[in-house]
Amino acid sequence: GGLKCRQAGGVLLRAMAALGAYRCIECNREAAELYRDYQRGVLRISICKSCQKPVDKYIEYDPVIILINAILCKAQAYRHILFNTKINIHGKLCIFCLLCEAYLRWLQLQDSSQNTDPDDLIRYAKEWDFYRMFGIASLEQTSFLVGIFITLRWMRPEMLKTKSDFVLLLKALLLSSYGKLLLIPAVIWEHDYTPLCLAFIKAFVLISNSQAIRVTLNLNRVLPWLAILFGLILENGVVCLFQKIGWDA
Repeated sequence: GGLKCRQAGGVLLRAMAALGAYRCIECNREAAELYRDYQRGVLRISICKSCQKPVDKYIEYDPVIILINAILCKAQAYRHILFNTKINIHGKLCIFCLLCEAYLRWLQLQDSSQNTDPDDLIRYAKEWDFYRMFGIASLEQTSFLVGIFITLRWMRPEMLKTKSDFVLLLKALLLSSYGKLLLIPAVIWEHDYTPLCLAFIKAFVLISNSQAIRVTLNLNRVLPWLAILFGLILENGVVCLFQKIGWDA
């Protein structure tokens, strides 16, 4: 079973090699290959010509170990996921996280309402409230991302020159928002969450976003946080706008 998985992985890695998508997880330099296949299940991890370290040690690691390293915000794990694997769940992950966030807001809105009338019109209004919360959460997320892209484009225009650069950074930001999955327990247990817990989740997501920007664009730690700060300012501006027009978020 393990040999078949390695063979399947080899096909994927060779396809990515044709696209020149490999990066050394240690120094971020491009690499021609991640490993060399000597047949009969014998593999040898390639050594980076720049730093003389294994190009990607994670190709031998269990996915659980990789996930733990990603949770610890290790740059090597982020480079492995973003550059040396083919993961296309960022869109679905974003939608799922927004649904969880919208449901939490909808629950809070229902808690503040004392109307228990079972009339159909009331039920339709409550359903519309959920869609409204989803729309607001989506617009806030979009404004946050736009703020990040504007800041990076303004301060480092050479970093985002092509469409593929934008797509890669967007993918990195959406994947690094996986911390929002911690909202699932809050959805399951409904009222058993606290504002402190939600603040912790928000902080963790922001730290992950910062690491994703740093790894994707090979930046220092300061610029990603400046971009995130501007993104938060723009997001809060959207929140204030919704409050002014009476759309409580």
